[in-house]
Order: sequence, then C-alpha cells, then structure tokens
Amino acid sequence: MTLIKSISGIRGTIGGVAGDGLSPLDVVKFTAAYGSWIKKNSSVKNKTVVVGRDARISGEMVDHLVTGTLMGMGMNVINIGLASTPTTEIAVQKEGACGGIILTASHNPKQWNALKLLNEHGEFLSDKDGKEVLSIAEKEAFTFSEVDELGNVTRKDNYNQIHINDVLQLKLVDVEAIKKADFKVAIDCVNSVGGLILPELLDKLGVKNVIKLNCEPTGNFAHNPEPLPAHLTGISELIKKEKADVGFVVDPDVDRLAMICEDGDMFGEEYTLVSVADYVLSHTPGNTVSNLSSTRALRDVTRKHGGVYNAAAVGEVNVVTKMKETKATIGGEGNGGVIYPESHYGRDALVGIALFLSLLAKKKMKVSELRKTYPEYYISKNKIQLTPEIDVDAVLAAMKNKYKNEEVNDIDGVKVDFADKWVHLRKSNTEPIIRIYSEASSMKEADDLAQKIMGEIKEIAGI
Repeated sequence: MTLIKSISGIRGTIGGVAGDGLSPLDVVKFTAAYGSWIKKNSSVKNKTVVVGRDARISGEMVDHLVTGTLMGMGMNVINIGLASTPTTEIAVQKEGACGGIILTASHNPKQWNALKLLNEHGEFLSDKDGKEVLSIAEKEAFTFSEVDELGNVTRKDNYNQIHINDVLQLKLVDVEAIKKADFKVAIDCVNSVGGLILPELLDKLGVKNVIKLNCEPTGNFAHNPEPLPAHLTGISELIKKEKADVGFVVDPDVDRLAMICEDGDMFGEEYTLVSVADYVLSHTPGNTVSNLSSTRALRDVTRKHGGVYNAAAVGEVNVVTKMKETKATIGGEGNGGVIYPESHYGRDALVGIALFLSLLAKKKMKVSELRKTYPEYYISKNKIQLTPEIDVDAVLAAMKNKYKNEEVNDIDGVKVDFADKWVHLRKSNTEPIIRIYSEASSMKEADDLAQKIMGEIKEIAGI
C-alpha cells in the first residue's frame, strides 16, 4: 500500500490500514483539512466547493466520502459527477466557488486514487497553501459543523457541455475549417471520462468519422493509462488499419494529450505543446513557458515568432505562475499538457485537440509531414539510485560548480544548457534518487550526455 502527501493533494492505493494506503479515514482527514483551509483563506465566502471525478472503480466510494466530509465541514458541494480535470477547473470559475476537489490519480493505474485540490481560481494550490493543508491534516486541526450548519449538495451534470462550448468559442478554433477537412479521427480514452467528452467534442467540431477505442468509462483501464508510446500499440495499429488521419490519446482525467500520425508513428508527447504553440503564436505572437525538463523545440518555435521563452520549475502550478509573470500567450508541459490562458490556466486536452485540428485543417498536410516541420530533438530519461547517506543537495551543488562556465539554471535542481543540448538533474522528494533528463539532436547524443553526467555524479558521490 502507498500513500503520498504533496502540496497539490494526496494520492495513494485503495485499501490497507489508515495512513498506509488511501483509506476512507485518510480521505476524510485530508478533505476536512482542505475544508478548514478554504474557510480560513478563501476570499470567496459562499462556502461552495466543486467536486468532479474520473471513472476509476473507487471513484464512487471516494466521492461519497469527500462530499459527506465537506458537508460535515459546513461546505456546500456542487457535484458535477464524471468530469475531466480541466472541466472541474472551469466549473470552479463559473460557479464562483471557494475551490474544488478533483478525484483522480491522473495517469496512475486503477488501484490508485487521489484528491487534487484547487483554489478559488480553479488552479492548483501554491506550495505555501499546499503545505498549510498538509499541516492542518497532520495536526487534525479541523472542527466539524453542528447539525444546523451542515452543508448541502447540488448535482450539476451539464459541465461537459459547458466545457465543450467554451472550447468552440475560442477565436483560434476554426470549426468550419475542421468540418471542411472531413478528418477521420481515432481516439483512445483508456476507459475513463475522455470516453464521454471527446466524442461529443469531435462531433461539435464537425468530425463525423470517429473511431473509438476504450471509450466506456468503466475504470477498468485497457492498458497502462499513462499515454506513452509503449502503451499505445493498440491505437497505433487501429489507425493504420482504418486509414485514420490522426489519433488522439488522453490519460484518465484528460489533461494530457498524446497524438499519433496517420502512419501509426508517435507524434511525440513533447511536440503536442510545440505544434499547438506554433499555431497560436502564428496568429497571436507572444511569450511561452514550459518546465525545465521539456523540449527545447518550444523555445525555437517561440523565437521564430518573435516571442520570448521562459522555463519554470517542474509542476503545473510553477508553469502557471511563470506564465502569469511573463504574460505568456501559451505554455504547458512536455508530457502533453497544453495551457492556454484564453481558456483557463490548466492543462486541457480538449483545447489541445481543437487547436491542433484547426492547425491541421489549415496546413492541409498529413500529420507525419507536419511533424517534420518542427526542430528534431530527442530526450533521454534516466535516474541514479543513491544510498540514504549521500547528501544529494551537495552532489547537485558540485555539479553546478563543475559546469559554472555553461548556462546553468538552479530553480529546480540543476539544468545545464549547452549550445546544442541540455541536461537536467532533479532529486526526488521521497527517495535518494537523482533523475537525469538530457536532450540532443539525436538519441545517441542524448544517451551519451546522460551517461557522461551519471558517471560524474557517481564519482562525486563516491559510488
């Protein structure tokens, strides 16, 4: 059993004893802590919290626990049922709520679930706010309401439609061009909420030929739900067999988007944001942001359009903060996360699909041909297991000093930018591991750089 507490919420495996897995007692404790924090800190005083969930098997159980606990804290719940993460974020804004809780463990397997915590803007909690919630939970410093002050529940089942309508109204979403292109689109929704909202979105976009794979929201994930190439062989074969123009794959809560070319090859998760940003910047030039571990191709595309690229620490909340600070036109993460402020400050696969299809319709080329128009980079992902006695911070400081004559960024670990490649070193917050991400113009160069850096780390650490 596993229970992981972080600033953005709590996630764990279902079952086990309290404090070991995500037990009902843990769900109640952390929901109560969040409710206590909301009542104390939110500038919105209506005591309203939006709750949405993905289609996990444990979702209904966790939903009842969360909703009941919030009522017990004197909070009014707007329950939007089966809904994506971005749908729930939008609902918080539209309801003028104090906050929201999304019941999803994102790309984790079906035995996991989680409480993702939102503020009154429908955005993930800041580091400071998240730590305060964890502290309240640790101390169990919450008080439940008396009988006359209990909250109530309102059910609203129309937020998928509201979300879709918002996407359709974005100025750069060209429904007529998409309709005219007459695309054949394949989708894999891993048997979660994407199976409810993606077919409807595509229909409203004028895509009449949709090939559905794993679109029943049963929570029994048909494959590992993280949208990585190794897990997407089924839809890749389907695209080739059915001669589809493009394939879209989402994770269980629909905030990450992976795309597949008409020949079955991966477009590349890193290039979801790159392609969408290229389209957006070609019409509305401006700045961009992604995290330090994302591809350099976004920087190249941004500069091509006369904008400035900035890197943020890893984590959606950090990307959003940097986007606001730099007034970025678009941003996101290299895991297929598109954040488009014209819609809202959250990763949203629906926005990504609508903008990408608009781009594809206007370019009038195959997806594989479009992919070749972007700078070619390859990322190698590795890690080094260290012993608990090793001072990881000291190792990173030594690596920073070793490369002091290069362009070094230390806002999140140590990233060294060379003229034609980069390497990013990050320590794990839960175990003695250093993660090494490297990128170059070929996979061999990226792997070679990673091996060189790993050797230097081992030398410094004496292992």
